[in-house]
Amino acid sequence: MNDLMVLVPDRNMEYAIRTLLTRVESLRIRSVTVEVHTHPGHDPGCFVDGPEFLRFAVKQARHVLVMLDHEGSGQDQRLSRQEMEMDLQTRLESAGWTGRAAAIVIDPELENWVWSDSPHVDAVLGWAGRTPNLRTWLTQRGYLTADSAKPLHPKEALLAAIRVSGKSRTSKLYAAIAEKVTWSRCSDETFKKLKQVLSAWFGIASQ
Repeated sequence: MNDLMVLVPDRNMEYAIRTLLTRVESLRIRSVTVEVHTHPGHDPGCFVDGPEFLRFAVKQARHVLVMLDHEGSGQDQRLSRQEMEMDLQTRLESAGWTGRAAAIVIDPELENWVWSDSPHVDAVLGWAGRTPNLRTWLTQRGYLTADSAKPLHPKEALLAAIRVSGKSRTSKLYAAIAEKVTWSRCSDETFKKLKQVLSAWFGIASQ
C-alpha cells in the first residue's frame, strides 16, 4: 500500500508534486511512497469526477490528494477556491476516503507557486545575472506591481519571462522549480495548506 495517491490535471503539476515530495527535509516530513495520476479531463475532470476516478485506489493508498487550478476548472466563475475544496473533500469522503483525503485548488493556477520570494527563481527561469533582474523586469512590463508579492496573472508572467530568457515551458521546468526554489518563503495560501496536510499525515513526529 502506498502512503499517498495524488490526482492532478496535467504533467506539469505531476512533475512539480513528484519532485516536491522528495524534499522531505524542507517539508519536514518522512519519506513517502506516492503514486500520481493525471486526469484526462484536466482541471474540470479533477473537480467533476475526481472522487469517482479515485475509488479504485481506496484500498491501495493510505491517503489521497486531489490538486487542480481554480482558473480553467470550469467552476471559477461560480465557486471560490475554498468552496471547491470543501465540495471535493465531501465527495472524496463519500467515495471511501473518510479521514484520509484533502483537496488543493490553487488560485488562480499552479504558476502562482513559482513566484516564491526565493533567490533560485531567477536562476531556474534563466534570469540569473540579467539586468534588470526578473522582478524589476516584471514590474516594468506591468506583470507585477510594486506592492505585490506575486503577479496578478502568474502563468502569463512566467511565459513572458521564459520567452525572453529562451527557456521552454516543459514539465521538466516545473520539476526544476520544485527542486530548487526555497519554499519556506512561499506566501501562497494553498501551498501553506499543502504543507499543513503533509505534516499532519507524514510529519517527522509521526514516525
